[in-house]
Amino acid sequence: MKRRSLLGAAPVLLLPAGLVKAQPTYPSKPIRYIVPVSAGGGSDMIGRTVTDRWAKVLNQSIIVENQGGGGGVIASQNTAKSAPDGYTLMQGYVATHGTSPATRKLPYDAVRDFTPIGMIGGTPNVLVINASLPVNNIKEFIDYLRKNPGKVSYGSAGAGSLTHLTMELFKQQINSFMVHIPYRGIAPAFTDLIGGQTQAMFPGLAAAVPHIRSGRVRPLAVTGLKRHPLFKDVPTLDESGFKGFDAMQWYGVVGPAGMPAPIVKLLNETLNTVLTGPDLQEKLSVEAVEPMAMSPAQFAQFIRADIERWTKLARARNIDLDN
Repeated sequence: MKRRSLLGAAPVLLLPAGLVKAQPTYPSKPIRYIVPVSAGGGSDMIGRTVTDRWAKVLNQSIIVENQGGGGGVIASQNTAKSAPDGYTLMQGYVATHGTSPATRKLPYDAVRDFTPIGMIGGTPNVLVINASLPVNNIKEFIDYLRKNPGKVSYGSAGAGSLTHLTMELFKQQINSFMVHIPYRGIAPAFTDLIGGQTQAMFPGLAAAVPHIRSGRVRPLAVTGLKRHPLFKDVPTLDESGFKGFDAMQWYGVVGPAGMPAPIVKLLNETLNTVLTGPDLQEKLSVEAVEPMAMSPAQFAQFIRADIERWTKLARARNIDLDN
């Protein structure tokens, strides 16, 4: 009897210890959430607003870590090199996974090096002009450009930024010319627009809201396929004759490549639950961001399409930040 008992027990004794020990349920420890900008700005606010609610749904702490520098390159590299175990996530956005891959060589691949988790939301861009310009709509603006060749300049938050590429897309479609003046950020670009040193700009709506409301700049049209609820009297470019014209300052969540499908599924479902929360839309409206829940597959396709769109434009307009 003793010999039979020992033989029966032998298979159990030979099993690897890791298979016998129960695996902890994810998430069993705090999650690191990297925001690729310095603390205090709109992107940081969005990350903290979302993760505060997400942590409650996951029943686990989410620690926000700001990693500014290099236009999101540092944060993206660190995220891509992290273990794909679900404990390091990053708030990818239009620069890290849209415009930067289209305009320069990066030390990471925006598609292959990441696992898309889900979209958070986006805000449109808005074409604004100096309030003293004798223009009240898109048609008048185009006429003004053609009557004043080479005399109109536009500012941007920097070469290769969404504000730069969106205006270049507009110039391409109207076949007209404006001088590009790149700035180190959107704030100094607005200072010169308001002061009359430049005449136009295509910023994200959130950055433009206070200046529009003060009357210091005049909005002519927004990107996207529907009017924005904050400015229902401002038409879209699509309805103004620019069919399909779109550009958006968007924010989403990615992790390192190779994350397990069950963890991705859990994170996506809980994130989308947060996005439907009763107070989240009100909180995000401060940045004019509308929640846009997506599946991981839909978000992956969105990223690929955004990179493809801006890469095509950058090549057509000869925008290469490496040269």
